[in-house]
Amino acid sequence: MTNTNNVLKIAAILAVAAFGAFAADTRSHRRIVVSVPDRKLVLLEGTRVLKIYDVAVGAPSTPSPSGEFQIVSRIPNPTWFGHGRIVGPGRTNPLGTRWLGLSIKGYGIHGTNAPGSIGKAASHGCIRMRQHDIEELFDLVGVGVPVEFASERPAVFLQVLAVAVTE
Repeated sequence: MTNTNNVLKIAAILAVAAFGAFAADTRSHRRIVVSVPDRKLVLLEGTRVLKIYDVAVGAPSTPSPSGEFQIVSRIPNPTWFGHGRIVGPGRTNPLGTRWLGLSIKGYGIHGTNAPGSIGKAASHGCIRMRQHDIEELFDLVGVGVPVEFASERPAVFLQVLAVAVTE
């Protein structure tokens, strides 16, 4: 009986692990595409558009990089380090309430304490989002999610815009 119990326990553990892997796999089909010229971020699941957000992108003197990256860290209530200053979590923090760190050092997707910058080329290269938008996105993506920064309008935006015009 002990062997049967052990086999059942192992089978149950494997079943739970397989279900967890399946659930994680659904989330892993998500990706983020940022159209720098449109100042928009799209969250996709496969080819389906889940959300579209207005964002701020890098200023002309400090542009957002182009390329494919991944989310490598997720930090709620981050601390900002820069220009010889440290700003802890709170209303004056330039990163807002959430930080999604990317695989390119020093860059991320984050909130802002300057919501008037959304829709503009105003950051030091990061992608800024409204507080409620970054908090929503933070809950929808995890470490490992691919992120593409496109310096020219990506094909997915042409599809999104075509659908918006016909509706």
